[in-house]
Formats: sequence, C-alpha cells, structure tokens
Amino acid sequence: IGTMGVYAGVKNPEIADRAIPGEAGSPITTSSGAAELALAAHLKQVGAKMYGAFWCPHCHDQKQLFGKEAFNQINYVECDPKGKNPQPDVCQAEGVKGYPTWKVNGQTVSGTQSLEELARLSGYQGARNFQNVKPSP
Repeated sequence: IGTMGVYAGVKNPEIADRAIPGEAGSPITTSSGAAELALAAHLKQVGAKMYGAFWCPHCHDQKQLFGKEAFNQINYVECDPKGKNPQPDVCQAEGVKGYPTWKVNGQTVSGTQSLEELARLSGYQGARNFQNVKPSP
C-alpha cells in the first residue's frame, strides 16, 4: 500500500535516446479482469488523471496493474515531448515533478499506486478482486 516507486525526472538514456516521435513505451502485457475494468471506468468517470512518461518503468508497472484493456480507459497524460500525444505543458501547469503522478478527487499522489489505493482515493465501491496485484518483472 502506498508508494512503490517514483521516477523523478531521471531518464533512462538507453530508452530515451532511441525514442522516435510518438513513442508509446513498452507494451502492456497483462490483461484486465472485470474489477480492473470497473475501477478504470470509475476513475474516468470521476475525472482522475495519470501523468507519466513513456520511458518511465514505474509508469509501466502502473499500466501492468490495470492491464491493457482497462488502461485504455484511463485518462493518461504523456509528459515527455517525444511520447505519443504529448502534453508537456499540461504536466508543467499541473506541477508534475515525478512519474507516475495521479490526481484523484483533488488529491495528488506520486509513484506506482496499488489498485486498492486508487479505489480508496476515488471512492470506488465496486468489486476489488483485482487479478494484477503487483508489477510484473
């Protein structure tokens, strides 16, 4: 519970230097269960946003927790100008200092968040039998 990791502006040069415009980062290899999909829909409904960067390993861990299908519903803001659909000005205006950063119900939390913690922060009342409970190596 709580912060599992924060990637604060330190780029992995092996990834960042070979990035191409519109880089999406590593693919999400986990699939989503019903609870992940329901939480993602709830987070979207309450206006929660995840700010991150395509090269950030903690952001990838966060995406893996949701799984591919559920993460597609998350309101994700790419902060690196080299990323896919980048919005670095939005990230700067929101005061994002590390990745991932979540803004949920007026609260800001940094680092990879458990799905339980995101459920708690957002007031999610649905099923919590999440299948992706820790990041894959």
